[in-house]
Amino acid sequence: MSGGGGEEETTLEYTPTWVVALVCTVIVAVSLLAERFLHYGGKFLKKKNQKPLYEALQKIKEELMLLGFISLLLTVSQNGLTKICVPPGWTRHMLPCKLKEEHKESTTSTSHFQSFFSFPQISGTARRLLAEESASETKTEYCARKNKVPLLSVEALHHLHIFIFVLALVHVTFCVLTVVFGGAKIRQWKHWEDSIARENYETQKVLQPKVTNVQKHAFIRDRFLGFGKGSALMGWLHSFFKQFYGSVTKLDYVTLRLGFIMTHCKANPKFNFHKYMIRALEDDFRQVVGISWYLWIFVVIFLLININGWHTYFWIAFIPFVLLLAVGTKLEHVIIQLAHEVAEKHAAIEGDLVVQPSDDHFWFHRPQFVLFLIHFILFQNSFEIAFFFWIWVTYGFDSCIMGHVRYIVPRLIIGVFIQVLCSYSTLPLYALVTQMGTHFKRAIFDEHVQVGLVGWAQKVKNKKGLRGGNNNNNNNNNNNNNNNNNSQSGQESSHDGSSTLGIQLGSVFRRASTPEDNQPAPKSETSN
Repeated sequence: MSGGGGEEETTLEYTPTWVVALVCTVIVAVSLLAERFLHYGGKFLKKKNQKPLYEALQKIKEELMLLGFISLLLTVSQNGLTKICVPPGWTRHMLPCKLKEEHKESTTSTSHFQSFFSFPQISGTARRLLAEESASETKTEYCARKNKVPLLSVEALHHLHIFIFVLALVHVTFCVLTVVFGGAKIRQWKHWEDSIARENYETQKVLQPKVTNVQKHAFIRDRFLGFGKGSALMGWLHSFFKQFYGSVTKLDYVTLRLGFIMTHCKANPKFNFHKYMIRALEDDFRQVVGISWYLWIFVVIFLLININGWHTYFWIAFIPFVLLLAVGTKLEHVIIQLAHEVAEKHAAIEGDLVVQPSDDHFWFHRPQFVLFLIHFILFQNSFEIAFFFWIWVTYGFDSCIMGHVRYIVPRLIIGVFIQVLCSYSTLPLYALVTQMGTHFKRAIFDEHVQVGLVGWAQKVKNKKGLRGGNNNNNNNNNNNNNNNNNSQSGQESSHDGSSTLGIQLGSVFRRASTPEDNQPAPKSETSN
């Protein structure tokens, strides 16, 4: 079959075997290199006892597997999709680009995606990657005989295929860069932790009685802005601008660290808070690096409303920008609220100034909601950058989808600004301030302790379940022997036994989730 009068395309039946073998070798070799790179990367992380980062790598593998399945599904279903024919009028509405007059008059124009995904320089190449050009023409003629047009062309399907891959890869890359740069910023705080540890070893300074004047404390002077409605407004304004310069100071770190230790591990004043914070951040990273179902819904909604004249790609860039500023302001304001609580209740206190962590300071009383917003912000920013470069490479800088320069430049500036601010300000703020919730995270335990606690809880649950099941069977046997003529009594006994088992298992779960119960009881002196 000839493609538009050109040379006849060769099928696999008439392709030289050395060409087929060479292409297969290259594809398989590249795939194996990528797989081995991820494999040895995982072994390296396990060797360094970096389980959270290892699990994040596994999450990346899951995303790659999902992309592979999407690719397979698009390839297998392309013949069926291109044979779906619709009236021409359906394809002339909600277009990303304005339809030209000659396309309106042509009965062979395909769909709005055909206009969306059309670039003459690479059209032939795109067809060959998914299907032969002749096959595409055949499907167009198939719908033309019915006075209809295909719902989606092969070329448009191929471009959509590439966009999904680019989006996922850019998102994973941006998440990794954000955590790497943010983690580097947080690791700079280690010298603060070391200086606190040296002060704790100075016995005379620790045992010396101390009275703190709350109003003269440096943390209160920096964060407490007075009483009344005016102070509340000033507090929000101060929080907004504070995120751009010195979002976390040593005084903030020392005060919030002490509040965490006095609330959750008072018996261990030498607790390494910095190490715990790094582990908690690595634990959260595996959630951020993935693409959740609600993020894919966002992609679909954007593709739906990306209509010519709406400039959706421009206005949507402000969503992560506004959310990021809101998150940074809220996290800074939590520190101000902690300072206000102490300043409003005390004039002077014995010992050091201690803030009280609480979930009440966070949106919906859930510190985890901040992580959800950061996840969405990073994905939205990745989507904007991926969409821009994909349009640029596929259709060129002058594409109608790209828009005017006055729409392009602000998008790029906003994208870079979000990436920098999130890495060097918002993420470090999140790592520190979200520890001021009512509950601590499981990262407070070392990895081997976590495994031990989970194993202990599982053994207790199995032991209690087995014991409850044996007791239940014994009760049923006794009831059956004593009441052979009363079946209803035997059924009631069985129900009582199962409810007892449920109560026993419930108590086991409650005990397993309480870290204080996991500590061994001290021996009494009289036992010696």
